[in-house]
Amino acid sequence: MELRLYRALIIIGVFLLSSCLGMPKLVKPVSDFELNNYLGKWYEIARLDHSFERGLSQVTAEYSTKNDGGVSVLNRGFSASDNEWQEAEGKAYFINENTEGYLKVSFFGPFYGSYVIFELDHEHYQYAFISGPNSDYLWLLSRTPTVEAEVLEKFITMSKERGFKVEDIIYVEQDD
Repeated sequence: MELRLYRALIIIGVFLLSSCLGMPKLVKPVSDFELNNYLGKWYEIARLDHSFERGLSQVTAEYSTKNDGGVSVLNRGFSASDNEWQEAEGKAYFINENTEGYLKVSFFGPFYGSYVIFELDHEHYQYAFISGPNSDYLWLLSRTPTVEAEVLEKFITMSKERGFKVEDIIYVEQDD
């Protein structure tokens, strides 16, 4: 596990080094964001695949506040090929106002990448559509291990309109 986790951290580091704190040109962060409503556990429903998550199922992200005003991030997923859980701890901070869904996140030292919430269930905080610094990074997160068909359709439609390669989206296996 240590070698695989080390490789994942290196890949994340390279990603963060080669990226910036921008976002795809057709992506705009949500406004009226409330961090306290976003905190807690989220299930990864769909994503564009990357080597640092490849082969992982039952992927979750947990967000909690840090003493310095930032957000603690714990990503967790199960590797069937290694028959073990893998975790990555990170930190995130707002780039502009704390009411805008635009954060910078780091899992590797002082290097940060964008975390852009471009769609959100503002009423109940039950799903979120996330982008990274470019159109190679895309996630659908939910408070539950599955989502309604309408949410998935909205995710596909909005992502396609913003230039993401929706034909490459993978759906994450979650245990209910």
